[in-house]
Amino acid sequence: MHIWITLGLIVILDRVSKIIIQNNLQIGESVELIPGFLHFTYILNPGAAFGMLAGKTWFFVITSLIVLGVILFFLNKIPKEEKAIRICMGLIGGGALGNLYDRIFIGKVIDFIDFRALPELWSYIFNVADSAVVIGSFLLIWFIYRQPESGMS
Repeated sequence: MHIWITLGLIVILDRVSKIIIQNNLQIGESVELIPGFLHFTYILNPGAAFGMLAGKTWFFVITSLIVLGVILFFLNKIPKEEKAIRICMGLIGGGALGNLYDRIFIGKVIDFIDFRALPELWSYIFNVADSAVVIGSFLLIWFIYRQPESGMS
């Protein structure tokens, strides 16, 4: 059950945040929230992280569907007691669905979270779905790594 609640919350947070951005900013417009640190900058990303593989929408649609299929496949193999791993899968699945929606209905992904604290190290505008995928993936790797050898089969 944790996976579905997490997945649903991520999809809702992602869609609502993107709708707010679409309704309040023009593409390319930026609003400073925390001076020198955080902006909301509305862009349409035609690719993956950092705009890589721009215009390969169907590649990302298929990749997202594969990720969701893998999550569904492994869902029944993960013990119900492994709540943390199931939540991680919900984060990844919710993020995949959030960006999949954009790719199918807009053709590009709406990105807007723009940290500018270290521009020489970090120059990437992202969204709630991206954050969920990254956090879920790192935590999933960490939880699996910490599993005893006799853990999941």
